[in-house]
Amino acid sequence: MAKLTKEKIEDAYGLLSKVVMKTPLQYDVYLSQKYQCSVYLKREDLQKVRSFKLRGAYYAISQIAPETLANGVVCASAGNHAQGVAYTCQEMKVSATIFMPTTTPQQKITQVQFFGGNEVTIQLVGDTFDASAAAAKAFALKNGQTFIDPFDDLDIMAGQGTVAVEIFNKAREEDIQVDYLIAAIGGGGLISGTGVYTKSVSPVTAVIGVEPKGAQSMKAAFDLGEPIELSQVEKFVDGAAVKKVGGKTYAHAVESVDELLAVDEGQVCSTILELYSKQAIVAEPAGALSVAALEQMKDTIKGKNVVCIISGGNNDINRMAEIEERSLIFEGLKHYFVINFPQRPGALREFVNDVLGPADDITRFEYTKKVNRGTGPVILGILLKNPEDLAKLTEKLNEFDPTYIDLSQNPSLYTLLV
Repeated sequence: MAKLTKEKIEDAYGLLSKVVMKTPLQYDVYLSQKYQCSVYLKREDLQKVRSFKLRGAYYAISQIAPETLANGVVCASAGNHAQGVAYTCQEMKVSATIFMPTTTPQQKITQVQFFGGNEVTIQLVGDTFDASAAAAKAFALKNGQTFIDPFDDLDIMAGQGTVAVEIFNKAREEDIQVDYLIAAIGGGGLISGTGVYTKSVSPVTAVIGVEPKGAQSMKAAFDLGEPIELSQVEKFVDGAAVKKVGGKTYAHAVESVDELLAVDEGQVCSTILELYSKQAIVAEPAGALSVAALEQMKDTIKGKNVVCIISGGNNDINRMAEIEERSLIFEGLKHYFVINFPQRPGALREFVNDVLGPADDITRFEYTKKVNRGTGPVILGILLKNPEDLAKLTEKLNEFDPTYIDLSQNPSLYTLLV
């Protein structure tokens, strides 16, 4: 198998330097103080299409022979690769058919159409990236068009690797020894490209790949020794919800990645909110993965220089309520219970006065019966002021209804209800 090289990545950078933005490598005061180290954010959320994906898409399409390119291209993407392809095709006047999962946030669909204009046709197919990709490949084969892989292609990987070229060029300018470089993993294009370049110019830098807890396809590949398709993935971190990493990306990652980490989706949500409130950075779930991993690494990164790649900023504002909900649950502030209320007047008042703490709040009150509402068990959502208040609450709940159900202890029910 052909290998990605430092020279190929530098060739890609030479071409792309005239096309893409050279995004900032910013020292982050808040995160540096929080983790007692020097944290630098590579702001790919500020890229032209608000993600690093433009780099790989543009470079890959630029390498196709003109006579082949005239037939048009096809791609599949949860959003950011699609935007990169769309932007490129608008610039180069190449027709593109873009397949996207039906679960893709509307904000990303709208942006793809905006960047691609009249050159792009969008087709929504399948619930996951993998289903969408299968349809796209079949379409490309049938119509004699070129499929632009979102990650498992040396040209794509070379383009993504140019993120690391900029990181280390800036690090040399400012005399910074990068101890850790942290990047998200979906299909593996970013981590393999940046990993190869990092190890070629700074072998002492530890390359850390971060996956969402519910979609650890690279870890599965590392464990087995080859890529394997996961039976299911948690789709919340849509930009990294890939069932199977690429064969090429795996082969390069296994040689250049020092450690894989998995981050709970709730931690990702807390990080998104923190980035927005503390630093005014709008990061999408996959874009926040690298920063979310700092919490796991806090003991090892003290006193070190750490670069986190904010890989994308295409976050749909309509998802913010869900992001806040997931964050509150993860932080131990929001809980759901099934409680039997006595069928007598004043039972709810008794519950509020005798069970809830002075700072606790009821956020949901719903009878479980579809008929005869007003009787039977109640689904109750309770927001706490401090996670430590849970012990006192459950003690009081047990006195009020010894048969109550804590839905956090029943994950299958819990997921459906929240």
